[in-house]
Amino acid sequence: MLILDIPAIEAFDENTNEFISISPTSLHMEHSLVSVSKWEEKWHKPFLSPLKEHEKTDEEMMDYIRCMTITKNVDENLFKYMPPEYLMKINEYIQDRRTATWFNKQETTNKNREITTSELIYYWMIKLNIPVEFQKWHLNRLMTLIEIFSIKDAPPKKVSKSELARQRSALNAARLAKYHTKG
Repeated sequence: MLILDIPAIEAFDENTNEFISISPTSLHMEHSLVSVSKWEEKWHKPFLSPLKEHEKTDEEMMDYIRCMTITKNVDENLFKYMPPEYLMKINEYIQDRRTATWFNKQETTNKNREITTSELIYYWMIKLNIPVEFQKWHLNRLMTLIEIFSIKDAPPKKVSKSELARQRSALNAARLAKYHTKG
C-alpha cells in the first residue's frame, strides 16, 4: 500500500477563473488487480497491454490513480491538481517489483502473445488455486507469483543431443583433471 500525505493545495481553475482550496489529504492507494479491473471496466481496454493502440492518455492514467485510491471522500480536484512530485511517487510505486524474486530472461519469454486483461489474471488465479484475497496484492507481486507457478509447473525442457554431448564432454574433462588421468 502506498500512503501519500499531501499538504493543502491552492490552485487556479482556468475554466471558472476561480481559486480552489484543497484540504490536506492522506491518500491510501493500492496498485492491485482490483484497481486494474475497475479501470478496465470503465475504459474497455486492457491496462497492461504493451501495444501502441492501447497507450493510455493522461486522463486515463489519472483515472487509474482514482481506481487505486482506497481513501473515501477524496476531493476530485486533488486528482486534477496533484503536484508532480506525488505523481512521480505513484509511478515509482506502480513500477516497483515488490519482491526479491527475479527470473532468467530465457525462462520468461512469453511465446503466447495474448493481451493480459484483469479477467485473464483472475482466470490464472482460479486455475492455479491462488486465493481471491491475493487480488489486493501489489500487481507486480501477484504476476511474479503466477510466473513462478508457470515455471515450476512447466514440463522439463528437452535437451538436444548436441547439448547432452557437450555436457558429457565437460564432465569427462572435469573428471580427468580431478583425478589427474589421461583417460
